[in-house]
Amino acid sequence: MAEQLAFALPARPALGRGDFFVSPANEPAVAMVSHDASWPSGKLALCGPEGSGKSHLVHVWAADRAAEIVAAAEMGRADVERLASRARVAVEDIEALQPGEAGEVPLFHLHNLLLASGGRLLLTARRAPSRWQIALPDLRSRLQAIGLTTLSAPDDALLGAVIMKLFADRQIAVPPALIPYLVHRIDRSFAAARDIVERLDTAALSEGRAVNRALAMRLLDNAPPGGA
Repeated sequence: MAEQLAFALPARPALGRGDFFVSPANEPAVAMVSHDASWPSGKLALCGPEGSGKSHLVHVWAADRAAEIVAAAEMGRADVERLASRARVAVEDIEALQPGEAGEVPLFHLHNLLLASGGRLLLTARRAPSRWQIALPDLRSRLQAIGLTTLSAPDDALLGAVIMKLFADRQIAVPPALIPYLVHRIDRSFAAARDIVERLDTAALSEGRAVNRALAMRLLDNAPPGGA
């Protein structure tokens, strides 16, 4: 069969509560984020590797608590007073926070305004707060008292659920038996799950075929096209 053009249509991630799968691997973090009344000093750091579900969990919390979400990289353009009036704010990807007026100073003011009024501040990052590169001394000292919860490496159930969600985000229906097959063949990481789903989608589009175990076997074994 002649190779078809593969149009890389953007996947639309589902970020609702019903799409978030809870397993023993992430249950402690889900419980901690959900009970924001218990956050130390009203602030919490949610940490975990890329693709671990941080943003999804933040969106669930924001929907439940009428919170607002802002990217750390955009703090320099944020309306800090308006954000502080929302009572609950999440700032995502602290590693992307810019120094000085472009990021650290606005976050410092948001922190002070929000917590002075009894609000809640949720920050996400890949690394623990002790490893954040914060240059502004006042902000660095404020964040020393932040609570911490982490998203652990996925267990089989969670990794399978993530793979199913990634396929669903791309509107791809797959045979149920494909999920456990992939779970036991890829690295135990969310990055590996995202990679194999993207590779399967691209190959299926290019070859005009369905996503199935034969295609997965060929990709994982690095075999040439032409399998069943």
